[in-house]
Amino acid sequence: MLLLTVFLVACDQPAEESTELNDAQRNALELRVEERWRARIAHDWEKAWEYTSPAYREVFPKHLYVKKFSYTANWELTGLEVTNYDPSAAVASVVVRVMSSPTKQTSAAAKAIGTMPRELHERWILVDGEWWFSANY
Repeated sequence: MLLLTVFLVACDQPAEESTELNDAQRNALELRVEERWRARIAHDWEKAWEYTSPAYREVFPKHLYVKKFSYTANWELTGLEVTNYDPSAAVASVVVRVMSSPTKQTSAAAKAIGTMPRELHERWILVDGEWWFSANY
């Protein structure tokens, strides 16, 4: 009888959430990150704004978002890695690797520095089955 009681109690417990993304979720997230970075590389800030979270877009309209960027750097996306996923918060951490270079080699420092590798840490949130860049990091 005790074994039956333990079994019934165990069955009544909610299933533990996976802390890993499944392949479809990971692929969808990676695609969204790549698409957003393609827009950034093209300096298409209006398109990049479309990847920000719905809550962010409610507060910051596209015309204001576009004004906060300049054209002083060029990027080349060299890789990305999903490093963490918190299912209870529906948040994923992504490391984006880019090669960054100044658009104009106007100073000796810009010429000396040239192209540099960078790692950028981004937070993406899952809202209604879609991944969105969290600009409020």
